[in-house]
Amino acid sequence: MALTIGDMGKATATKIETIRYYEKIGLLPKPARTTSNYRDYGQAALSRLSFIRRARDLGFSLDQVRALLSISGDRSCDCAGIDKIAKEHLLEVDRKLADLAALRKELKAVIDSCDGGSVADCRIIEALGPASPS
Repeated sequence: MALTIGDMGKATATKIETIRYYEKIGLLPKPARTTSNYRDYGQAALSRLSFIRRARDLGFSLDQVRALLSISGDRSCDCAGIDKIAKEHLLEVDRKLADLAALRKELKAVIDSCDGGSVADCRIIEALGPASPS
């Protein structure tokens, strides 16, 4: 099955520029070229790009994706390395959620402190302004 870069992009909802970037940084191998010098991908490249795309959608960094691809290349390998990467990523997600919860709480408090009225008396604008010198 021969696929163009456009076919790969459509099949995986990935922009062409992103596919080229993945090739440039080595996440995707350089494809064969047609006699017209068009990229010519096969099923393996499509599967690899689908994997990369799904991992990125789940928030894995490019370095984590590279590591996952490396480990998954050896099907007889123990999956402990993959588990470690996924657990580290989950901790990152939990940290981000905690940060967002704190941000939400602070923003809600600022919004709740606003009684309406004129901009000159707006507590939100006041809260966003520079801190008073101590």
